[in-house]
Amino acid sequence: MKPITVYDPAMCCSTGICGAEVDQTLVNFAADLDWLKSQGVTVTRINLSQDPAAFAANEAVKAVLESSGVDGLPVVMSGDQLQSSGRYLTRSELATLAGIACTPDSAEPKASSGCCGGDTSVEKTASDCC
Repeated sequence: MKPITVYDPAMCCSTGICGAEVDQTLVNFAADLDWLKSQGVTVTRINLSQDPAAFAANEAVKAVLESSGVDGLPVVMSGDQLQSSGRYLTRSELATLAGIACTPDSAEPKASSGCCGGDTSVEKTASDCC
């Protein structure tokens, strides 16, 4: 299993799940990272407002910030390799990066409407949920 490191934009807390208006994407992502941890994956989150030196110390992250600014965040690394920037990954994408299986049985409910959450008018497949 490869460790996953997430370089988050500046947020009020380490997960961004705080305050009056919580972004559901951040809630889902935090749950997905917790799931990865429960599978034995080492997960590290680094918040720009709490540890800016870590952003400057990583050449790949520094390059993203130089080219895209904070719009390039979050940056997701698998091991030492930059895998994604500018969006939060799905559970399935995170599992693939970590080198573990993500089956429909491992999909956690994302919202009250089901594991895929959100728009119930669109049929979702297991791969969309996990």
